[in-house]
Amino acid sequence: MTTLRALIVDDEPLALSLLKAKLNKVSNVEVIGECKNGREAITATSDLSPDILFLDIQMPGLNGFDVVKRLQTDTAPMIVFTTAFEQYALDAFDVHAVDYILKPIDDERIQRAVDRAIARIESAPDEESQKSRVVQAIDAINERELKEKNIVPQDEQHYAVDQKIVIREREEIILLDQEKVEWVDAAGDYCCLHAEGKTYIKRIKLKDLLKELDSNIFKRVHRSTIVNLNFILKVIPHTKGEFFLQINEFERIKVSRNYKDVIRTYLANMD
Repeated sequence: MTTLRALIVDDEPLALSLLKAKLNKVSNVEVIGECKNGREAITATSDLSPDILFLDIQMPGLNGFDVVKRLQTDTAPMIVFTTAFEQYALDAFDVHAVDYILKPIDDERIQRAVDRAIARIESAPDEESQKSRVVQAIDAINERELKEKNIVPQDEQHYAVDQKIVIREREEIILLDQEKVEWVDAAGDYCCLHAEGKTYIKRIKLKDLLKELDSNIFKRVHRSTIVNLNFILKVIPHTKGEFFLQINEFERIKVSRNYKDVIRTYLANMD
């Protein structure tokens, strides 16, 4: 029998306790950690490598969406949102196969989410990542909100600026300095660019974004991950020749064995 190692995240202590109590009744779930905010969730996900993340959306600071955007695609667990979100957001989740449990939480909905997660693990690998599904749903939610406000978003394709990345964020166009980008993670047809404590979503394939970036400082370290070498604080050895890169106080990026020579060359050049 497959047992899921679960991490649960909610800023409300009572909600966290209730979710843990209900999950403890499910025979094929082991709760391995609890987090009360988004920062803790990012760190714990990196440290504990859970199979599944039960994640509240509406939290102060980093909300549930922010947490998922900051998780590395290739190592992200399955995501189940716990939420009281509006129906149109839930419609977007349904379209993009994002699992959720409506609050107030009941045992039946938890069991459904667990059964779906186990079915995905035991079936053939799905090429579309959990993070990709969530990012698509976030984009659909944003588009719906703009449509309801009768706002026509700007077209980022009309702009081209040297050494800047052009990003459409809702109704605005942002020109982001490349040198400020700490790392980039691909999520299907989207890329999540992390800079100065914020995550920007751009609809572009990773291979196309690579053509825009300065190849002297931006290096691929995983199938779906690029790192700005200037933001590496620590290189932490991991198992089987892999590494973790400490990017800031909260975020660690896993380097796969296929790209370990990139980091070794970087360290050699630092001597």
